[in-house]
Amino acid sequence: MSAPSVSKAALERKFIECGERDRMKELLLQRLRESGWVEEVENMCRNCIQNKGIEQVTLEDVLSDVRVRARRAVPDEVKRELMHCIRSFLQQQSGINDL
Repeated sequence: MSAPSVSKAALERKFIECGERDRMKELLLQRLRESGWVEEVENMCRNCIQNKGIEQVTLEDVLSDVRVRARRAVPDEVKRELMHCIRSFLQQQSGINDL
């Protein structure tokens, strides 16, 4: 039996329209706060600003300095939980069970 054909665009539209994207964003923010990640990234930003000087630093400077380290600092458990939520949504919407 072949898997149902569901387009990526249709899944993305459903993901947004049903509010699942907003729910997952809220869950992500909650988990990042609980894990201390938000505070850690705020400290990275403060350090960057202090090191470069408030008068010389730009938003681009802070982003380029912090972006990669901040992404690496996301706890694996948070990544796993969010991926589980996304897989569950996709399986439910597409009927494909082996994602």
